[in-house]
Amino acid sequence: MSANPILIRDATPADAPTIAEFNVRMAMETEHLKLDPPTVLAGVRAVLSDPSRGRYFVADINGTLAGQLLITHEWSDWRNADIWWIESVYVHPDHRRSGVFRTLYDQVRSAAHQAGACGLRLYVERENLRAQNTYKSLGMDLTHYLVMEEMLK
Repeated sequence: MSANPILIRDATPADAPTIAEFNVRMAMETEHLKLDPPTVLAGVRAVLSDPSRGRYFVADINGTLAGQLLITHEWSDWRNADIWWIESVYVHPDHRRSGVFRTLYDQVRSAAHQAGACGLRLYVERENLRAQNTYKSLGMDLTHYLVMEEMLK
């Protein structure tokens, strides 16, 4: 764990620039994808201004954002409950392997349980074995589903 306490809290509008920066970094690190920073910032602000779009949780260490994740919701008619999707996961390199993600995940799992969600899901790159091992260590499993998409924008 980090020597300093990790505070998990809901993101605020003041966090938007850092969250957007983290999203841009994450896309480059994990997918070698160069995102447009103004578009990402607008997207982050859209989430922060409309809770129906999602909810950012941030890890704050002494007033500095160390990590983040975004929750979006999928309604499961099979289960009559929400599935919480974990997206936009990023831990700043200075804070990796220090319990930041585990602390974020534990808080989100607790919040999901309290909200009546039936499960947590996330996407992970096939080649990102380190992340897969981290997620497995927290109790997540690979599923039998493949993700297909058609991006319209």
